[in-house]
Amino acid sequence: MIKKIDKLQYIMTKGPRLNVEAYFSDSSDFFRYPNEPRKGEKVHIRFRTLKYNADKVCLVWNSYSTEMNFEFSKNGFDYYGIDIEMGSGAIFYHFEIKYGTKKIFYNHKGVLQEYDSNYDFEIFPNFETPSWAKGAVMYQIYVDRFYNGDKSNDVENNEFFYIGDYSRKVENWDKYPEKMGVREFYGGDLQGIIDKLDYLEDLGVDVVYLNPIFVSPSNHKYDTSDYENVDPHFGKIVVDGGKCLEKGDVLNKNGSKYIVRTTHEENLKASNELLGKLTEELHKRGMKIILDGVFNHCGSFNKWLDRELIYDGNENYPKGAYVTKDSPYNSYFHFNDENAWPYNTTYQGWWGHDTLPKLNYENSKKLEEHILKIGKKWLSKPYNIDGWRLDVAADLGYSEAYNHEFWQKFRTEVKSVNKDAVIIAEHYGNPESWLRGEEWDTVMNYDAFMEPVTWFLTGMEKHSDEYVEGLYCNSEAFIGAMKHNTRLLRMSSKYIAMNQLSNHDHSRFLTRTNKTVGRVTYKDAKDADKNINKAVMREAIAIQMTWIGAPTLYYGDEAGVCGYTDPDSRRTYPWGNEDKNLINFYKEMIRLHKNNRVIYNGALEFIHNGYGTLAYGRFDDKDGIIVVLNNTELEKNIAIDAWKLGIVKVGNVKAKLIAKSNFIGYSFEEEEEIVKNGILNTSVGAFGFKVFKVEV
Repeated sequence: MIKKIDKLQYIMTKGPRLNVEAYFSDSSDFFRYPNEPRKGEKVHIRFRTLKYNADKVCLVWNSYSTEMNFEFSKNGFDYYGIDIEMGSGAIFYHFEIKYGTKKIFYNHKGVLQEYDSNYDFEIFPNFETPSWAKGAVMYQIYVDRFYNGDKSNDVENNEFFYIGDYSRKVENWDKYPEKMGVREFYGGDLQGIIDKLDYLEDLGVDVVYLNPIFVSPSNHKYDTSDYENVDPHFGKIVVDGGKCLEKGDVLNKNGSKYIVRTTHEENLKASNELLGKLTEELHKRGMKIILDGVFNHCGSFNKWLDRELIYDGNENYPKGAYVTKDSPYNSYFHFNDENAWPYNTTYQGWWGHDTLPKLNYENSKKLEEHILKIGKKWLSKPYNIDGWRLDVAADLGYSEAYNHEFWQKFRTEVKSVNKDAVIIAEHYGNPESWLRGEEWDTVMNYDAFMEPVTWFLTGMEKHSDEYVEGLYCNSEAFIGAMKHNTRLLRMSSKYIAMNQLSNHDHSRFLTRTNKTVGRVTYKDAKDADKNINKAVMREAIAIQMTWIGAPTLYYGDEAGVCGYTDPDSRRTYPWGNEDKNLINFYKEMIRLHKNNRVIYNGALEFIHNGYGTLAYGRFDDKDGIIVVLNNTELEKNIAIDAWKLGIVKVGNVKAKLIAKSNFIGYSFEEEEEIVKNGILNTSVGAFGFKVFKVEV
């Protein structure tokens, strides 16, 4: 039987032939709902073809193949659907489309002539992620460098000795960090964050993520001394006294000022209460807070080990495992020599660092229980935090099997306190084994965001350690990386993934725009500020605010802060010297993000690519957003296949231009352009972008 061919199909296919580019499905709400089904619940799965472009569409899931039902036609497309009931196990599925004598496969990879099961869609029953985190605008704060709200808690010179030198109070807020600056303190604290909540709210922030805040001798605090208390240098010092170390004295047991400040019960109580106040103030504004959990290793100052004898002799603290074999914490660490007490230095360090003792979970049920209690404590009253970011989460134990076991327990305990708490892991590489609904909710999104965006727009590696000409402006590589790595983000984890351009471990994105390799170990920090391209930064922000996931700002990125990788990326927020133009741009892009809900849970489709040019759309059954980028030095006329979003009709359709930028500047004044017969022809300036809104 010869099927009738309508005008729209003829335009899109240039004749009555098969157009596999029109095939589409993904895990967005329109193509699969409910998106987080429970066992026993029915899930509706949908597939799209060009009108009259399939004789049969089948859903192939696990060992079953079922023909899908024709549902409806709209704008020249046919939609097929089917309901399947969730059991207790995972479902993996793809589509088989038959058209005449052709048989075509479709999964995460797109259209396939030969089936590849590695890219099948997946559904894990009972995998629920917090709804508030989906598409939430997050803001990461490295506390010591954000704002000094209480000068009475500032670390003093020679207050303690750590990694070869004394602590130092930095008097000049604008000074660049030292090359080895873990002991220098600028004075940022929790009160400083409270003081700047109006700023964060006005910026459009939904969630504040804090780098570690618990007692620790460093400014980064990834070497925890006391998981059960906020560091009074970030909190409150209500009881002070004692002396700093004399020059030449490197024994911290003699630093009575530091001991009083960090162990006195009143200081710890007041500091913990201040965290509770910060959380309360955030919640009043409808905002959330995430803390950094560093549970793989602790610090040599840690009260369980007490190598520095900070807690030794204090009747409120048991003896540390370094001090005596009889310590109640002996099993928390692995000692290579069981006969080396007292003062046993043979404990195992993370990556061999004796200042970062590795915690010994597999051999200490007591340690495991202790950390699980800590995970619950800060989620409970009166602190009420909203989730954890987990440092080097996959490295926790000595085996991957144990790590899976622990994080399953951690999730159970955390969700028992607050079922809407979020669990975000720092993870490099394939995360899919951790994202099955039993452990993490999501990850810091390096592989499916930071790295591909950086390579495409700047050609730089995320530490600014390498420039690769072949990846600069390579849209094919960008699309391939995004498709492959987004597939590894299971279920809704992709919608809450922490999408960052910069953070405390890598160079600032604005510095990467100069396309120059460098670190402060061999270059002047001032070089990180040279030859930057703010138009490229705006391109990156446009992607960040329209991509799948939770756009996460690293404090100061919005104000124009530059810097090579750690420690230079940990510069202070430039209060009084902000790039207000860039802040305004960020505000407007955040507003655009929030005003277009299709960005939060809509489908994503690539609709154009060339050297340095790229276009993609976010869409559902009602709205469409088109993002067009030109990362070259010349203005480009770009023809975009807008019809692939299912949002066009024969003739002219209005496309509302809601944001644009180029090398000269940016604008959010609305304009109108035309989608003609499914094609949007538009001109984009050098290092520019345009964002369009189209009604379906």
